[in-house]
Amino acid sequence: MASPRPYSRLYQLTGTKCFANKYPVEGYALDSKSLPAEVTKGAEFTAHEYMPEAVKTALIEAYKDPIVKEMEESAKKVGGHGGMDFIMDSRLIYCLRNGLPLDMDVYDLAEWCCLIPLSKISIEKGNAPVEVPDFTRGSWNKVQGYNHAFVAK
Repeated sequence: MASPRPYSRLYQLTGTKCFANKYPVEGYALDSKSLPAEVTKGAEFTAHEYMPEAVKTALIEAYKDPIVKEMEESAKKVGGHGGMDFIMDSRLIYCLRNGLPLDMDVYDLAEWCCLIPLSKISIEKGNAPVEVPDFTRGSWNKVQGYNHAFVAK
């Protein structure tokens, strides 16, 4: 957050066929025909309305990250921000202890931290577009997909 205002993450995705809002009101809107039958359980709805609560719950469970599944209950007991702080801290410690690549790297940090200074430059130039530097020096497209690193069992 760069300026004073009430807390809000405003997690929201808008696409051509769906809409998802996490905060302050959680709701997902997409056509029931685009979801597996085991998620909808026969419910029918369109992208012009939020899906029923039971379908939303089934959808969240069907696609929940394995790390969240494993740590969710204990994270909510001890961690801030709904447990996410606990999960992120635990992942950092796990990766460091096991010599694994971190989920976030220095390039992520640089990208996130540059937005406010670049916004300031843009405003000073009459809201002109300002290019975000390529902190990876051209290597940004070498990563093919993303997977969390784990120790082999």
